[in-house]
Amino acid sequence: MKYFSLVLLILFLSCNSNQERVCENFKNGKYKSVITIDEIEYVSIFTRNDSIQIEIFNNVIDSSYVRWVNDCEVVFTTINPINIQQKKPVLVKILRTYEDSYDFEYSYVGETIKQQGTAVILE
Repeated sequence: MKYFSLVLLILFLSCNSNQERVCENFKNGKYKSVITIDEIEYVSIFTRNDSIQIEIFNNVIDSSYVRWVNDCEVVFTTINPINIQQKKPVLVKILRTYEDSYDFEYSYVGETIKQQGTAVILE
């Protein structure tokens, strides 16, 4: 019986994963994003306001329109796409928020393959 109680207590404590997300704090600002794919770390710096995001990745500047679906989901559409891949909108969902960062997942709209990363406030 004492093992059952211990297991029940552990399950109860581990189920408290309803961490509050305060996504409104991350709609504007300057950020550093880190994504790891196949053990390779990709870093980008971006500045976002209510309608535009400007990103620097591998010394290339790219701009996207910003459309918030709700407080924690946003769609980015490249302003001047140069290939078919860049024409696809990207959906980003904020999964968890912290004081100065957030964890997110992203995918091309309509696709099931998702990647995850972390963004940290720079300013």
